[in-house]
Amino acid sequence: MAAAWQDVVQDVVRDAAAVREAAAAAVDAALLAGVLMRTGEQPHASDVVNYAPFTLLPSAVPRALFEQAYAVQQDFNLLVDAVSQNKEFLEQTLASTIKVDDFTARLFRIHMQVLEEGLAQTVFLGINRSDYMFDCGLDGAAALRQIEINTIAASFGGLTSRTTDVHRLVLKVLGKTEEASHLLPNNPAKGLALGIAKAWELYGSQRAVVMFLVEDVQRNIFDQRCVENELWNRNIRVLRRRFRDVWEQGSLDASRRLFVDGQEVAVVYYREGYVPQVYDQQNWEARLLLERSRAVKCPDIATQLAGTKKVQQELSRPGTLEKLLPGHPEAISRIRATFAGLYSLDEGEEGDRIAATAIADPDRFVLKPQREGGGNNLYGEELREVLEKIKDSPERTSYILMDKIKPQPALNYLLRAHSPLQVSECISELGIFGVYVRQGRELVLNQAAGHLLRTKAVEHADGGVAAGVAVLDTPYLV
Repeated sequence: MAAAWQDVVQDVVRDAAAVREAAAAAVDAALLAGVLMRTGEQPHASDVVNYAPFTLLPSAVPRALFEQAYAVQQDFNLLVDAVSQNKEFLEQTLASTIKVDDFTARLFRIHMQVLEEGLAQTVFLGINRSDYMFDCGLDGAAALRQIEINTIAASFGGLTSRTTDVHRLVLKVLGKTEEASHLLPNNPAKGLALGIAKAWELYGSQRAVVMFLVEDVQRNIFDQRCVENELWNRNIRVLRRRFRDVWEQGSLDASRRLFVDGQEVAVVYYREGYVPQVYDQQNWEARLLLERSRAVKCPDIATQLAGTKKVQQELSRPGTLEKLLPGHPEAISRIRATFAGLYSLDEGEEGDRIAATAIADPDRFVLKPQREGGGNNLYGEELREVLEKIKDSPERTSYILMDKIKPQPALNYLLRAHSPLQVSECISELGIFGVYVRQGRELVLNQAAGHLLRTKAVEHADGGVAAGVAVLDTPYLV
């Protein structure tokens, strides 16, 4: 099957005229389907838009690894939820990080303040995306390896819901009707909206609204609108507000219900708030107000902390999963099977040894700070330079090291506005969306909600679609 798909790709690459025709049809299909982003030149305007970048062809994904990624998603939902509820684990795990990473420290301080005051929130909503690459071993066999789990503002569930139809059309234009019929349906927007709607319903007020907390610059607005429109279709009112609006117009009543612009907010869905640059003093105050409220936060601050790289590294230590998920041995083995090698740079002998190993052989590793959003990781010579500089300072504890994953490249065309049409060697990253809702101690919803495949040229080590490096793609299972 994999060989058969490679033949299809080779077949397409050899016919330049067919590729040009298919690319033209693909771009129009993307515009028709709503695979859209605002432009960099006019990021506030929806009257000048372009298609979001995507691949001309779907990319091969090993069926067994795709199914493995789906099968473990409910386990990861359970794990993230367990970590978020475990005050001691978060405290111990992040102790070294919060000494040197001011952003994580401030989030952590809010977390502790809210716990001391007593949680007003009783319904909890998690929307996460677990990202993987396919590591090609020396024997040529591929293994599923988790890159990270995003617990805040995991994006592109909307646009990827619309990308499959574009690829189906492209294959038909290229005369590959049989292959077109094999593409799987995929609608994360619907799955994410289902979780938000469930949390809204359990909050228990028909009048209350869902608030999307959004960035000042919203180039990726159509991705969010896909989820938003699913909520409007269920007659759930949606507001779009920024931190600044919350600071100016937000308040809590005596029972800590949240009001913004005079409207009660049942669910706060963060599509902002994951990088330090967005927080000034006002925005930190707004974040604290939201966290103190009864509203369902997606994520609450503990769940955001559960997504830090330091937590990811700690989860890979022997015995940690057993403590967090007692009585779930099957879930633990499924989770552990996806882990890449992860290493602590904490002060002490172990950290010294790992830092020295990475400086001596930087191409074996990736250096990761506690940040979301793509474009933050360090590789190769850059990794060596940074580690050389911080190896004897406590600052190194704000990073973790991970084994570098080596996927098998494949040929594809990356369609970007105003870019030449050329074949590239590419690698892909598979994300699985997970949604869960907990009321008190009871998990009332726990499911995988769809997938996202992103592909980039091999020369780009790091970065996602929003960062302008990767493009949207569709898996073709082989």
